[in-house]
Order: sequence, then structure tokens, then C-alpha cells
Amino acid sequence: MQDWSNKWLLKLNILKCKTVFFRRNINKIYNYSVQGTQLERLEHMKDLGVIFDSELNFVQHCKEKINTAYSYLGIIKRNFIYLDQHTFVVLNKSLVRSHLEYANSVWNPHRLGLIKDLEKVQMCATKLVITIKNLTYKDRLKRLKLPTLKHRHIRGDMIEVPDLD
Repeated sequence: MQDWSNKWLLKLNILKCKTVFFRRNINKIYNYSVQGTQLERLEHMKDLGVIFDSELNFVQHCKEKINTAYSYLGIIKRNFIYLDQHTFVVLNKSLVRSHLEYANSVWNPHRLGLIKDLEKVQMCATKLVITIKNLTYKDRLKRLKLPTLKHRHIRGDMIEVPDLD
């Protein structure tokens, strides 16, 4: 008869194990070890594309997403000299806005500075359409039939709120 007890056990790679403390002004931080090896302590970690920091303020995550979005805007600007409105909307939604909105129900910023920085990306993006470049930001959004990022974040939150009736 075959022994099945150890067949399904997963081996733990201790070198890949890390600890992160999510806290708010806690003075005592514990050191953890497994099989006599102390686990490395991190101030932030990336999980499923979201950077979680120890205070859960997501500043580093927002900055990384903003930089990525600006990089894609640069690619669009270099490769498309004249953008009509339809082409811009397709490119913006697929290449830029997708980065600014990925998993935003987890990291949705509440600090005004971060909200403004995220919105500034879309402000710059809408100026790539030459025919509406001189309009105000709100007018550019109306012409392109796009909502503000803040509006989309609030809408996304409302979609995920359970109906309690």
C-alpha cells in the first residue's frame, strides 16, 4: 500500500517568504522566523500588480501607475502625428486609462494630491487631439465623450457596493 501522507505536502521556499506589517503608528514590530531562518521584513510589496505599502496609502503604487501612463502617452504621441477623436479614445482607453484604473477598487486614492496627479494624466492625454487641443479640459472630455477619472472611480465603487435590500 502506498503512503499518500507526504505526497500532497507543498515544500515551503523560505527564501521567498517575506513579512510586511500593515500598521498605523505601531511602535512594536515583531521578527518572524521559519525553521530558524529569520524572514525578511519589507516596507512594501507588489501583489497582483498592486503595490501595498505598510501604511496602505498607495502613494508608491499611484506614482508607478502615473509614470506608466505617461510612458504610453509618449508612445502614442511619437507614433501618431494626427489623432482623430475616435482613434484617440480607442488608444487612450486601451493603453493609458487601463493602467490608471487597474484594481482601483483596492487602491482608490482619497488624497487630493493623488487624485489631481491621476487626473492630470488624462488632461495631458486629451491635448493630443489637435482639433480640440485649445478647449478647456471639461469641454475636451465632452467632445470625446469621456468622464473624469474621479467620476469613474466613484462609479466603480458604487458598482461594487452590495445591494442591501
